[in-house]
Parts: sequence; structure tokens; C-alpha cells
Amino acid sequence: MKNIFLFCDAGMSTSLLVSKMRNVAEAHNVEVQIQALPFAKSFEIIENGQADCILLGPQVKFLLKDIEGKCKEKNIPLDVINSAHYGTMNGEKVLKQAIKMIRENQNK
Repeated sequence: MKNIFLFCDAGMSTSLLVSKMRNVAEAHNVEVQIQALPFAKSFEIIENGQADCILLGPQVKFLLKDIEGKCKEKNIPLDVINSAHYGTMNGEKVLKQAIKMIRENQNK
């Protein structure tokens, strides 16, 4: 089971996207746990090694540099969700992005 975390300002705006991602994962029998949390929780999640992938909401992409180093230390792939995919709440494309990041990280 892979753990995917989405961080945004308060963790609320990504909740709908997480729901859509979960629906896609369930429909395709992809075993993942997906959570939306406020960015303030990101350091705790990274330090505990709980994440297999971290995605930032476009509204907090300016915080990417703040956690980039910690993610590299823990070998956790990190990226910003595509604004168009976020805006349209395209759970399938965001889930594919996360799975691709996890696979590429495993193949390093």
C-alpha cells in the first residue's frame, strides 16, 4: 500500500480532489491511501517517513523550496499538482502523476 499526501493551505481545498482520486484508484484496484492535509503537517509526515509521494496544491507551490531538501533526504518524490488538473478536479490525472512519481522513485 502506497501513501500519497496532498498538501494545500488548510487541507480543505484538496479534499474533493482526494475523493475523486480514491474513486479512480478503487475502480482500477490500485492500492493506495490518499490524504489531504494542511501544509503545516508536511514536516511531520516527511520526518515520520509516512509518505511515498507528496503533491502540493498549486496555491502553495511557493512553499516547494521549503520542503524540497527534507523530501530528498527521506527519498520522497515531491511535485506540484498541475493547475489545470487541480482546477478541473481531475482525480485520474493527478493519481497517474502520483503513481508515475512513485514508480520513477523506485527505479532510481
